[in-house]
Amino acid sequence: MEVVTNSGPARVELDQPAHPAFLLVLTHGAGGGVNSPDLVAARDAGLQLGGAVARVLQPYLVRGARAPGSPDRQDAAWLEVIQALRPGFPALPLVQGGRSNGARLACRTARAAGARAVVALAFPLHPPGRPERSRVAELRQAGVPVLVVNGDRDPFGVPDSADASRVAVLPGETHALSRRPEVIRPIVETWLREVLVPPAGLPVPLPGPADEKDR
Repeated sequence: MEVVTNSGPARVELDQPAHPAFLLVLTHGAGGGVNSPDLVAARDAGLQLGGAVARVLQPYLVRGARAPGSPDRQDAAWLEVIQALRPGFPALPLVQGGRSNGARLACRTARAAGARAVVALAFPLHPPGRPERSRVAELRQAGVPVLVVNGDRDPFGVPDSADASRVAVLPGETHALSRRPEVIRPIVETWLREVLVPPAGLPVPLPGPADEKDR
């Protein structure tokens, strides 16, 4: 599907069950697409739990640009995409996330989007070799629980455990998070189960092992 924003059209790949329990919206890094191994692993985690999962190709890539440009413009376009998706999933919990630059975007806009939590894959803590240019404030200011999944060989750095609700560091992985994406899926799945418990303590009707076996 296509969503028109003030920055141009965005393209959305939507996977959903007949009766979704939540909405998970994911996006790519600065120059990538929506089929990177880590994003697909996160999508699969959401689908396994009965969620609708939207993977968003942002307007700047649709129009052929190589970089997202102004963060303010990027954030505004993202919120327009979220606003366009929400009527199809009224009252469902929203979790948003992305990899690399998309993880930064998800953190910056979490509160404005009304997200319950953020999945931050390969969060780029700083430019390679420039630790003094830290982006940790974006993590700390998300205002909602944040799961970070980074590789221990990521030249963009690895956030500290105090910088997010949970930080999973994968041995041997670089910024691409492409060596063992099968490890990412259960990490995201466990996180989603935890954050999708409403404040009243009544669980969202996510499928359990018996339900999954019956599918």
